[in-house]
Amino acid sequence: MQEQTTTAAPRELSRDELLDIYRQMWEIRFFEDKVYDLLGQNIIKGASHLYAGQEAVASGAIAALRDDDLITSTHRGHGHCLARGDCLAPDPVAKQEHLNKMMAELCGRSTGYCRGRGGSMHIADVEKGNLGATGIVGGNIPVATGAGLSMQMQGLDRIVLCFFGDGATNTGNFHESLNMASAWRLPVVYVVENNLYGMSVPFQKISAMPDIAARAAAYDIPGVVVDGMDPVAVFEAVSAAVERARRGEGPTLIECKTYRWYGHSRSDPRKYRTKEEEQGWRDRDPVRVFARRLLEMDIATQEELDAVEECAVHAIEAATAFALESPMPDPAEVEEDVYVVSPPTPAEVEAERRLRERVRTDPSIPKKRYWEAVRDAMREEMLRDPRVFVMGEDVGLYGGAYGATRGLFDEFGRERVMDTPISEALIGGAAVGAAMTGMRPVAEIMYVDFTPLAMDQIANQGAKNRYMFGGKTAVPMVIRTEGGAGRSIAAHHSQSLEALWTHFPGIYVVMPATPYDAKGLLKAAIRNDNPVMFIEHKMLYGVEGPVPEEDYVVPLGVADVKREGSDVTIVSYSRMVLRALEAAEELAKQGISAEVVDLRSLKPLDLETVVASVRKTGRIVGVTEAYKTGSYLSELFTLVNEAAFDWLDAPMVRVTALDVPVPMSETLEDAAIPSVERIVKAAAGLCR
Repeated sequence: MQEQTTTAAPRELSRDELLDIYRQMWEIRFFEDKVYDLLGQNIIKGASHLYAGQEAVASGAIAALRDDDLITSTHRGHGHCLARGDCLAPDPVAKQEHLNKMMAELCGRSTGYCRGRGGSMHIADVEKGNLGATGIVGGNIPVATGAGLSMQMQGLDRIVLCFFGDGATNTGNFHESLNMASAWRLPVVYVVENNLYGMSVPFQKISAMPDIAARAAAYDIPGVVVDGMDPVAVFEAVSAAVERARRGEGPTLIECKTYRWYGHSRSDPRKYRTKEEEQGWRDRDPVRVFARRLLEMDIATQEELDAVEECAVHAIEAATAFALESPMPDPAEVEEDVYVVSPPTPAEVEAERRLRERVRTDPSIPKKRYWEAVRDAMREEMLRDPRVFVMGEDVGLYGGAYGATRGLFDEFGRERVMDTPISEALIGGAAVGAAMTGMRPVAEIMYVDFTPLAMDQIANQGAKNRYMFGGKTAVPMVIRTEGGAGRSIAAHHSQSLEALWTHFPGIYVVMPATPYDAKGLLKAAIRNDNPVMFIEHKMLYGVEGPVPEEDYVVPLGVADVKREGSDVTIVSYSRMVLRALEAAEELAKQGISAEVVDLRSLKPLDLETVVASVRKTGRIVGVTEAYKTGSYLSELFTLVNEAAFDWLDAPMVRVTALDVPVPMSETLEDAAIPSVERIVKAAAGLCR
């Protein structure tokens, strides 16, 4: 195991700081005991994972931070939240208010830190640097790594303290994050609280190495084992790691050997532990052992220690009373703060409509290829806003999978165009952490087929954080990816998975069909304060089209009628818009007037334009390159049915890819996805 080195010994804690740690530890203990009791009475609902027994880790580690440093927490995170908020509270009144908000949150009350939306496993105070707890084991590690990247990029000497349990060290998130943090020397201190069990599984049964800290050697960073029952030992180890990170020397992995008093959750019978083992650890109770130490050091008298304990009891009782007297959230607020809502104004929509008409009619507007439009959008936004940066696999010198970042590395350098490891979960999570802490990442995941590898980070962290944390944060990030068939590269690189992403509240989904739309929509996505999944099509990169030279955006959630018609509506997005337009030409030869509506944004959706077209034509054909079962068209048609059923003169018809993995052979691939002929047949059949 690599030992941590430092040029100076950690500073000594003052008497007041030691007593603060002692008080925090008692407050954590009594808080958790009270939560256990309230769970048993069914007053606190759901799951709570109690921190009792591990108090020394949170209190000792957080004492080593500055007020402007950041933390990320875990599903067993009450101790982290309590210690961090307590350290930042300027006076006893503020400290009590902090406890009140914590207990209210666990009780699901509107006065809680997250307005009752996060509860025990998702408590956060983002405004004060607590980036939140997560119910996903290891889910916070990439987020912390991204926050560290953000601090580095902004030239700040703030560090990120990332807590997680021993179970998280067997996830890919752990290894992906430590690898990149080490390579880029990010200011992150990773603190693993090894309480010996991942749920009910002993760590020794799932790891050949007894010390998690030994894994640090694989990433050439310090790995330190510390007694997690001793707050001073934890403080000293974390202090040294924090100072190392501030000097720009990169991350440290600290393993705190500790023990949880309760089971994994309240319902856990703990049959996998012996009474003797539990008693052995209780004999090392960190709160009581620390009290004896303070007495032996003449830091405090027994009377003073008793007074601290008594005050902690009263503080938790007061917090409990506050929580139980607080109102439940108003059901009318249930849909608030899923998104940062900033819809385009009517003037902005009208201005873009006029620009769009000029683009279609003015032959003097220069043409650009789709990939150039995407690149120019990123370039212009990077010039406009220094917070915008590009990261992903192979985005640097080689310009990404299809060249859309070509030239950006030469202009902006590795500081803002970053080639990451092949670690999709890390890319997604790092984007989340960077976005939550002041940056605006544009993260590329090479193929949409690979985005499920990052689904936890993008959907569970990025898309949900704003709502779970009570609307008190924003996650302004773009995930650029590409999908679709056409290059004979088979089922792992040719899918259309947009329906997966439209399912999650909190994330927008955009799929442009033309160079004009690609540039304007990407610029709008980068400026948006929500996560945006921006899906390009691999067969569109070489398509040319007029692109204005002036600065413009295409508002999200505004569809485009690409062709006027009166007999049938063909609604689509991405490459299938071009096939729909070809089909409309063929239908015109048969005397059928087809209106082609390009959704452009799937979320937010411009249903009004679709319904207006259906009311005019009475018929609708939907076209998508996605599989038929569960495709986005199924949701769209449900909405159309609800809004325009009385105007429909015929059944709604879907033209989709077949329900087969996309084949490699060209003839099979062509047969599997919608063709112009299939679109024509569907539309003509409706009109007859």
